[in-house]
Amino acid sequence: MTLPPLSLYIHTPWCVRKCPYCDFNSHEHRGDLPEKEFLAALLDDLEQELVHVQGRKLVSIFIGGGTPSLLSAGFYSHLLTALAAKIQFTPDIEITLEANPGTFEQEKFASFREVGINRLSIGVQSFSEQHLQNLGRIHNGDEAHRAVEMAQAVGFDNINIDLMFALSGQSQQAAMDDLDQAIQLRPQHISWYQLTIEQNTYFYKNRPVLPDDDFIWDMQLAGKQRLEAAGFHNYEVSAYGQEGFRAAHNLNYWQFGDYLALGPGAHGKITTPDPFTVKRYWKTRAPADYLNPDKAYCAGSNILKKSDLGFEFMLNALRLVGGVSREVFTSHTGLPWSAVAGKVGQLVSEGLMWDDGTDFGPTPKGQQYLNFLLERFLD
Repeated sequence: MTLPPLSLYIHTPWCVRKCPYCDFNSHEHRGDLPEKEFLAALLDDLEQELVHVQGRKLVSIFIGGGTPSLLSAGFYSHLLTALAAKIQFTPDIEITLEANPGTFEQEKFASFREVGINRLSIGVQSFSEQHLQNLGRIHNGDEAHRAVEMAQAVGFDNINIDLMFALSGQSQQAAMDDLDQAIQLRPQHISWYQLTIEQNTYFYKNRPVLPDDDFIWDMQLAGKQRLEAAGFHNYEVSAYGQEGFRAAHNLNYWQFGDYLALGPGAHGKITTPDPFTVKRYWKTRAPADYLNPDKAYCAGSNILKKSDLGFEFMLNALRLVGGVSREVFTSHTGLPWSAVAGKVGQLVSEGLMWDDGTDFGPTPKGQQYLNFLLERFLD
């Protein structure tokens, strides 16, 4: 069998300030970061990951956090050089670094580009001073503009801007103003996603008043029209890319591809062919434990049940507006199409999905009721 494409996720756990909506494994840190110790741990962890490569090349690397741009370009130079020596990269590999718009990080952009990072994902979230303050962000709107312009000036030609909508007290016009400012900066990609309240966050314990569902849906439709009119194609629920600039790393997630995991709290997914199994695994969360050479990097794993593979695939793939192929379903799950054909057919008859015999996906109505759609594959 042909194994799924292989990506790599690297988690950097430190940030200047924990945002009140953030449920990621991030930890506030003041002073110098332990770059030397972190690099040593990542490379040691990498040695244990190599068994999962199974002859494949990396199609993408995503460095997330936390705030990865707090680390130095020298750190990433050593890391990427070591990675390339251990695992082959595809010629067009996408290497993304999440960056904050703060002035300190902007000064590093040229060096990040020089060491091989070819895509920046800049966490703007909003250009409104009031909403940035409410979201606990440490940059302002002017810094957000300058960050994108600085990245472009030093040669980045694949830039994503992260924006949130449905914020507390946000009008539809305010959300459109954020989008207009992002569009005017001419990035190649915009991730425009709804603020949701997650457990283990400050907002979960101190819940802000958010817009109701109908208002959110109207805002989402207005934003979609604004983005598509500007040439940004909506290819996933919250992802909009200019022609030729869909996020390769996220596409591999959404199509149930494989990904290695490095760093505290990072999650991975690996397929093995004989016998066919799909394993999910995760790394120890606490940075101090991850940096401790006497402790294991991997905190746990589980083999997905065959009966769960259809749902696990749909959980990702049905976020894709343009759908996915039946061939990808069968090759990435090891299941015959008949395993889900009945459910898909029923959902087609209800107007929630489409299926042309080669590809399948959610209709606009199915996108609106995506959680309900996914629940249908749980049985």
